[in-house]
Amino acid sequence: MTEIPAPSSAPDNHAQLTSPSYRLAALDQDFLLGESMRGVRFLLEFAKADETLRRWGVRSTVVVFGSARVRENGPGRQAHWYEEARRLGRIVSERGGARLETGEHVRDNVIATGGGPGVMEAANRGAYEAGAPSIGFNITLPREQTPNPYCTPDLTFRFHYFAMRKMHLAMRANALVVFPGGFGTFDELFEILTLRQTDKAPPIPIVLFDEAYWRGVINFDGLVEHGMIDAADLDLLRFADDAETAWTALAEGGLRLAEAG
Repeated sequence: MTEIPAPSSAPDNHAQLTSPSYRLAALDQDFLLGESMRGVRFLLEFAKADETLRRWGVRSTVVVFGSARVRENGPGRQAHWYEEARRLGRIVSERGGARLETGEHVRDNVIATGGGPGVMEAANRGAYEAGAPSIGFNITLPREQTPNPYCTPDLTFRFHYFAMRKMHLAMRANALVVFPGGFGTFDELFEILTLRQTDKAPPIPIVLFDEAYWRGVINFDGLVEHGMIDAADLDLLRFADDAETAWTALAEGGLRLAEAG
């Protein structure tokens, strides 16, 4: 506690004006970044992106997940994965309703990714080449992830909380396409699968790209054999090995398209 000096001459108010308590709460970073304001920061991360997406008329998205390590000219299957993610971004953007026509006010099936390099860049790039907007939901990481140059600048967001980022990825999703990836891709895939399995999210098509890869890294049938999931749970998944087949799987799986007129 600061000791209150005995009155002598009238003091100026410099100490009051420079006290942290005198800062406007909305401009006080020490306060806003403190532990007690975690809930407020969580709300702000929801509200900022939500407001911008509404302003752009984004009603629904097609979410594309996949490894940030994939490169356009990478080894093995990487170049194929990159090119097909790029093609898929273009196909979805051209056929799904992401581009506004005269008199329209809402966008459907806008490509949404984690906003980083690799598969994410490829999908955003395909949308960019189709003349459509696309979304990048970036996350602050110890190894800084910067946004790829193909996300629409106004729709390039940055999150601190993984939970809020995943909420935004899930809440408008009309469909999910998952390219090969590692821990992060698995996390995002199983988040959506769990929401679907438990009916916490509406029915949406979920397509895994490159069936050989996914069956090689995850024994889906083994989960059934051990009684960890029901056989019917496997119906939540479809597979595709090229962008056109992936689009067909989305359509057959019930992808909701913008209504004509």
